[in-house]
Formats: sequence, structure tokens, C-alpha cells
Amino acid sequence: MSEKITINDIAKLAGVSKTTVSFYLNGKFEKMSEETRAKLEDVIARTNYYPNTMARSLNYKQTYLIGVIIGDITNSFANQIVKGIDEYARTHGYQMIVGSSGYQLENERKCLTGMAAMGADGFIVQPTVHFETMWKEIGIRKPIAYFDSPNQASNELWVKTNNYEAVYDATEKLVHQGYERFVMITADPYVLETRMERNRGFTDCLDIEKKPYEVILADSETSPETLEGKLLPYLNGEQPTAIFVCNNWLLDKTYLVLRNYRKLIPEKLGLIGFDSLEWSELVSPRITTIVQPAYEEGQAAARILIDRIENRNEAAPNWILPCRINELDSTLRTHQ
Repeated sequence: MSEKITINDIAKLAGVSKTTVSFYLNGKFEKMSEETRAKLEDVIARTNYYPNTMARSLNYKQTYLIGVIIGDITNSFANQIVKGIDEYARTHGYQMIVGSSGYQLENERKCLTGMAAMGADGFIVQPTVHFETMWKEIGIRKPIAYFDSPNQASNELWVKTNNYEAVYDATEKLVHQGYERFVMITADPYVLETRMERNRGFTDCLDIEKKPYEVILADSETSPETLEGKLLPYLNGEQPTAIFVCNNWLLDKTYLVLRNYRKLIPEKLGLIGFDSLEWSELVSPRITTIVQPAYEEGQAAARILIDRIENRNEAAPNWILPCRINELDSTLRTHQ
């Protein structure tokens, strides 16, 4: 619909009063029925009214609030990112509002519009693959910085780690350790650019090395029992096999499966994961991980966003930070 749509139009389309629409836009849902709220949400989404008009009305109002949208707020990577953002932001007079999208585009949209309604001066987002298209469509005219999974061709601000190179190098090291078969366990790689980069680093290396591999998909609903069933052909100890877990929240499930095959690690089974430093160095055998500089990534994202909000133009708009391999017992074969 036209950008000239008004609050009166929204009220008529939803069959409610202008006051009710106003209450909805300001987040006052206490006396509003679920049916009315759902109806308004549907009309506003269809007309694209809320983001555009709210963005226009807030365009010149500074609140010193930063909206932060993360795919999964519960994992260690997210915790360190948030800590980095928060510490940099607070030292520069800003506070943050944090939302978790569950890697769902519609949740990202809701977080954006809600944070815009609160007057956020800018946004730091871990985007899904279609986020940037949605961002351009809704037209919020505020600075945005992407972290972890940006489209590197984007004209926006972004900061990320060298996922492709880190996974390629780690996989090459596993080949040199004498592993003959390779398995990658990953969540759907087509949801985040980061996952696609890790997948490509793994498969590109093994294609060049001419080693056999399989990619196993898993998600938050995948049980250890289901995962064990998928891994069973590789757990017989016949050939040295390396298992590469791409997501830190899948590493604990994989470790639970491999506990029963502990005697095979690392000579017949290798295990490598991402980030899980809270416990990966405390178990036996200790687990090799690729460690991302998550805290530094959060600080960098806050730095480039606040630099843009304040029009200082002192910070480079795009950053790539290096990962490191924390090589421990689970991949250190003695018979190579």
C-alpha cells in the first residue's frame, strides 16, 4: 500500500478505534484482547505502516538506546557478544535492548519494529540470510551493524570472524593427523551465512584432499539417541574418523553420544567443535575447539555502530577478526 497510509486507515482496516491503534503502537497491550492485538499485527504487517511511519517520527530523536537482535541468546557465543556490546556501549553513554529471534525472519521483524518504537538510535543484528532484504523493505532510517553472519557484499556496517579459513585450516590439520573419514554435524546451513561459510570450508578442504565426508543436519529438537543413530556407521573404529560439530549448542549432544565410545578417542574418533570453553576443557578427553573472539566482536560491532550514530566516521565500517584453534586431547592422534 501507499506510504501515505494513516492511523485512520489502520483503524478502519482493523475495525478498531484510533485510540486502540495508538495503544498498540506504543506497546500498551494490558486492556487489549488477543484477537484485537492479532488483527492489528496482521493489518500493520500487510500495510507496512508501522515500521515506516515510526522510523520517520523517530528519525531525529536520540535516545542513547541500541537494539541488539541475536539468533539464540542462550549460548556462550551470544553471552560474550552481548557482554562486549554492553561494556563498550555503557562506556560511551548508551544502553542496549536485547531480543532473541530464534533465527526466524518474522521474529527479527518484530524485534526491529518493537525496538524502533522504543526509539533505538541504531541496531546490532545477527542476521538470517533474508534479513537485509526485509530491512530495506521496511525502511527504518537508522544505522545498523551486522555481526557474525553478514553478507560481505552488503553496504552496511558489519563485523565477523574468518569462519571459512578457520574451518578449512582445522579440517586440513585433521587430515594431517591421519583421519580418513570426516563427518560434519551442523544446523541448517542455509539459515545463516556463517553456517554456509563453515560448511564450505569443510567440504572445500576435503574435496581438495580427496577424502570422503558426510554432512549430518541436526537442530534443537534432535535427541542424542537420534544423533547416535546417524553416527553409528562411523563408530565402529574401523577407520580413523573426525567429527566436526559446527554449532556450540550441538557439541554437548555430540559429546553425550561419544561418551560411550571414549576409548576410541582420539585414535579412531576425533572430535572438534566451536566455542564451548565453559566445559570442553574440563571433560576427559578435553575437546579441541575453534574459538571465536566473541567479546571482541561485540565490542567492534558497538564501536562501528556508535561511530556511525554520532557521525564521527573514525572507525572502519567492516571488520574480520581471526579465530584460533584450541587443540586438545580429542584430536591429538599419536599414530599418524
